[in-house]
Amino acid sequence: MENWVEVELTDMSYRIDIYDTPLGSRWLEALNDNLTQKRILEKNFCFLGFADSKRNLSFLVRELNDSIKQINSFTFTEPYPRIPTFVPADFQYSDRLPIGDDLPGLNLNHESCNLLHKYFEDLQGTVWKLSPYYQEADNETKYAIRQLNNICHEIEGWVGAYRKKRYAPEWIRPSQITTFLNAPRMNLHAEDFDLFKKNRYDRELGGVYLHWSQIGKTLFEVFRDENGAKLDETTCSAITHQKFYSGEFDVEWGQTVTEAKQSFKRDEMDPFREWLKDNGYDWNEPKLSLGYIKLGQVDLDKSFGTRDFLPIYEKLRHNLDITKISTQQTSCDFKYTLDSDNWKQIQMQELEKGYRK
Repeated sequence: MENWVEVELTDMSYRIDIYDTPLGSRWLEALNDNLTQKRILEKNFCFLGFADSKRNLSFLVRELNDSIKQINSFTFTEPYPRIPTFVPADFQYSDRLPIGDDLPGLNLNHESCNLLHKYFEDLQGTVWKLSPYYQEADNETKYAIRQLNNICHEIEGWVGAYRKKRYAPEWIRPSQITTFLNAPRMNLHAEDFDLFKKNRYDRELGGVYLHWSQIGKTLFEVFRDENGAKLDETTCSAITHQKFYSGEFDVEWGQTVTEAKQSFKRDEMDPFREWLKDNGYDWNEPKLSLGYIKLGQVDLDKSFGTRDFLPIYEKLRHNLDITKISTQQTSCDFKYTLDSDNWKQIQMQELEKGYRK
């Protein structure tokens, strides 16, 4: 029997066909557990890279500064340096500069994002070794620390999308990050790692991929963010290789990009492979988790009546709220929205359960 997942949005739904693999079956069990346990869907970190979202750069920077204010107000036993507040211009270059491929206008300022990510890593630690700051923080401050990471990634996605909309809207790269608060993590099995090699870094429109459920940067993220610079001790400390799975998933809503079909993708991957070799990493080592594991595929024809990106994007941008997720075994309604006055309180109450474990 084929396994499927149905995702209902504001005024539409789409169906995911899950691949018949051992990991696909275990992942679906974990998703069913999240649905049965009615874990809170993290709606403020869900639809990324939608240029038309009301969660634009000004909104996100205000949210970020609220989190920074909370962190700065907490008195840690070992003081943490005061985090400065940000303005939108810290993350995006001016539109008065030329806009286009390899042109600076509206580009993301990676330096600010890297700085923000460093604050998060210092304050949170890793999944397997939480920072003393995070352990000591009260619930409101723990939540604020979590938002440093979430908002950083959301800013990255929005800036890229807004820039593309100005000169190449067909290449906006929206995605859906479907995460549940306190979702259990399980170790990947030895045979699962070959799935990274099977898919590598290809991303297909409507492709459903295993969520990155740990803290830190992948080798590819470091290569990209550091512009291929030689690794040093500081950079290496931020690198982690994926070793967990959870009942969470990402959906690629951008145009399909594969190394086999797009020369620009090969032009990106060839230097990455050379960079890995120069830094003592083996491209063919499965445990390095070099790529994305594809779990399944959205049935675009049944769900949207088309396989073309722009009409799919146009429909999705009016439906940026998940209201229900169903499988053959179970389902769960997600009634709270980001228009609810108490959505942050709902999340903090749920996260508190994990702190007590």
